Amino acid sequence: MKAKEMWLAIFVLMVVVITGCSQKVEPVAIDEKNDKCAVCHMAVGNNQFATELVLKNGRVLKFDDIGCMYRWMKEHESETVEATFVRDYETNDWMEARKATYVYDQTIHTPMAYNVISFNDEDKAKKFVEQHGGTVLTYSELDRHTWERNKEMMMEMKKEHMKMEKQKGDHMGN
Repeated sequence: MKAKEMWLAIFVLMVVVITGCSQKVEPVAIDEKNDKCAVCHMAVGNNQFATELVLKNGRVLKFDDIGCMYRWMKEHESETVEATFVRDYETNDWMEARKATYVYDQTIHTPMAYNVISFNDEDKAKKFVEQHGGTVLTYSELDRHTWERNKEMMMEMKKEHMKMEKQKGDHMGN
């Protein structure tokens, strides 16, 4: 191979590698009929609480609560995460988790009672705190967050779920 052809081959290879590496990872649509949380196995709603992470190998994991996503990451530290996505609490729009601002308050109802919500704008998060209470957190502060579930809220949700199941059974003639 001549030097000119070799340099051309190297250039083409570099372009292919750079193009392949620069593909932007995007969130995947939620399928409410089939998607289950990778941690708690509850249905993932197409709502402001849904989160996703994309592994380096392209596998997409979905979660019904940001706390479940953080629990998964802690339990699977050896996995290489390519991207994490959360939804804006007010608009349901997807955003990269590292670009979001978060609010934690024990009274915020989330599917698994981790009580953390995300906003695409820091000012909106601060406004939420002014109106409802809570603490504004940055993405980097989430790593130090305790991720404890609100046990009282979980018990309330369990009672409500059992009540709904009973009513459903009563309507079906059971």
